[in-house]
Amino acid sequence: MKKKYFVLLVFICFSCQNEPRQLVQENPLKVKFGDPYILKVSDGMYYMVGTGGVKDGFEMYSSADLKEWKDEGCIFQGNTDSSWCVANFWAPELYEYEGRYYLLFSADWRKNPTNEMENFRIGVAVSDSPTGPYTNLYNRPIFDPGYPVIDGNLLFEGGKVFLYYSRCCYKHPVESELAVWAREKGLFDEIEESWVYGVEMKTDFSGVIGEPLLLLRPPVLLNDKQAGWESRSVTSNEVNRRWTEGSYIFKRNDLYYMMYSANYFGGQNYAVGYATSKMPLGPFKKADNNPVLQKNTEQGGIVTGTGHNSATISPDGKEMLCVYHGRTSKTGDNRVVFIDHMELMDDGTLVVHGPTTKDQ
Repeated sequence: MKKKYFVLLVFICFSCQNEPRQLVQENPLKVKFGDPYILKVSDGMYYMVGTGGVKDGFEMYSSADLKEWKDEGCIFQGNTDSSWCVANFWAPELYEYEGRYYLLFSADWRKNPTNEMENFRIGVAVSDSPTGPYTNLYNRPIFDPGYPVIDGNLLFEGGKVFLYYSRCCYKHPVESELAVWAREKGLFDEIEESWVYGVEMKTDFSGVIGEPLLLLRPPVLLNDKQAGWESRSVTSNEVNRRWTEGSYIFKRNDLYYMMYSANYFGGQNYAVGYATSKMPLGPFKKADNNPVLQKNTEQGGIVTGTGHNSATISPDGKEMLCVYHGRTSKTGDNRVVFIDHMELMDDGTLVVHGPTTKDQ
């Protein structure tokens, strides 16, 4: 089948008759990041940010070829005496917008009058250089929906900016057939869930426009074709939570693709699926071929916990690449970065060729 590739940022389509080629780098990268995000800028340089590396802030790596990575050090420092963000600095994403660079991230909000155990919000920092330093654009979160949120992701479309995020599982018990099953089995009294929402954001990043819309959530019915893979953290008696998080949206022609992660990020069952829509704020329909990225140990591989992905393009601009974190039998509990080929078939089906390692 003829494969079609596209440039992620400008939505230019390419065609290629060949099978996906091997990247020069070998998986996993020597970068201990969770939630990796790579921005490719106009001069061809790549800039990677992720969770971990520095305390109460974010570290960056840069590369010209996706093979050799330079540690740029700490580009953002939170938890200062006056900052709104005080702990749990997670899931940064990097955007180039109107000549400046914006760092979107999740962190604990200093304002916590009821002493919530999870008090995450999404903020934005800015710099005139991709390597920073970045400073808070506003000394507050972008907005407060009244519940903890993480994993912000942006789409720039037709002069508008759309924000996507995940409502945390915290204090969010949801009734479903799985919750009934878990009680009957004596596993858990309730199942908490995280859901993905979308909302238009002001173009100066100062707030949102209108009310957020629910876009993705775990299945309610057990006979839903997505229920099996999205419920593994519960059915394996790992934890009483189901996640829909780590959303990543892009557009190809007239179709919006939203990739997302399900299951416990610290376990082996973390995996990636996707959904599509004709509108940036849905409704979204989950794909029949989910999950598109998951552990490979049952096939003799060494990778587990694959998830929270983003995407970039190859140095020649012809191939789409999936960027994600995972664990291997050699790296243990450390999350490390993987980059694998990702493509869209002629019928619109999304396929990730991974996880791969140099051991395979």
